Amino acid sequence: MTPVKVAVLVGGVGGARFLVGLKAALGVPDSAAHEITALVNVGDDIWLHGLRICPDLDTCMYTLGGGIDPERGWGRAGESWVVGEELAAYGAEASWFGLGDRDVATHLVRSRMLREGYPLSAVTEALCARWRPGVRLLPASDDPVETHVTVDVEDQAQRTMHFQEWWIRHQSRLPARRFIFLGAGRARPAPGVLDAIATADVVLLAPSNPVVSIGTILAVPGVADALRGGPASVVGLSPIIGGRPLRGMADVCLAAIGVDTTAAAVGQHYGARNAGGLLDGWLVHESDRASIEGVTVRAVPLLMTDVAATAKMARHALEVAGV
Repeated sequence: MTPVKVAVLVGGVGGARFLVGLKAALGVPDSAAHEITALVNVGDDIWLHGLRICPDLDTCMYTLGGGIDPERGWGRAGESWVVGEELAAYGAEASWFGLGDRDVATHLVRSRMLREGYPLSAVTEALCARWRPGVRLLPASDDPVETHVTVDVEDQAQRTMHFQEWWIRHQSRLPARRFIFLGAGRARPAPGVLDAIATADVVLLAPSNPVVSIGTILAVPGVADALRGGPASVVGLSPIIGGRPLRGMADVCLAAIGVDTTAAAVGQHYGARNAGGLLDGWLVHESDRASIEGVTVRAVPLLMTDVAATAKMARHALEVAGV
């Protein structure tokens, strides 16, 4: 196979697992000819207890490096929770956010380096030196871009809170009215992000939440324009199968922005690149159907049941891109 450069927009557990399959499809890292660069959502990032927590970057790093808890899909394997229990005993704020002891070590290193002036992309590179993910992990931006949610609450008309509080503490039960990508207007793509898109042979949109994972990446000025104007085909994989997300609460997020929870509707939301959107290709599950003018749509199995099935998904995406 001719050497291939792939850029992938990813977020969350689904995005991390897709990267594992993509590595297997290309034989990375055994086949050094191929390069994968993951442009990772930073909208979930948050300061808690004086620590900078980057859930999506860490989920990708741990998953690709073999340190993830396979049952939860996030956090460290073999985790313990003494620090979290002590924080709860003190009545410290944000006790709803689980901080594992092993995970805290990662946050301590990251927070120290950030306070010393290192950008998040350099910090991520340093952390990955331990985990050797076989994929270059780049935060979408070194600048803070946090997803916040305006919700309806009982005691007042509306309230805006960090996405993590809405997602974890309230389990997305508070009706979401809009999503705000705080800081996006002032942010710049992290070093390497635009270059990864410009030099890629194919750009993939992982089957991640289209609103608060992929959507937050696209909110960073310059990223969407780079996708539209770049030389590589852009192929997305639907995170919706049979009218529902298989993981997470993308249906609630889509409803808040007026998009139906179907593979077809999400594809239309991204839009065709030849009509000002993003997509050249769109993969839906074999049980779903979609028709998007100007976009090559293919129905294939999209259940990430194991690495082999996920690798087959990735190969389908590469084939649609003509790679």
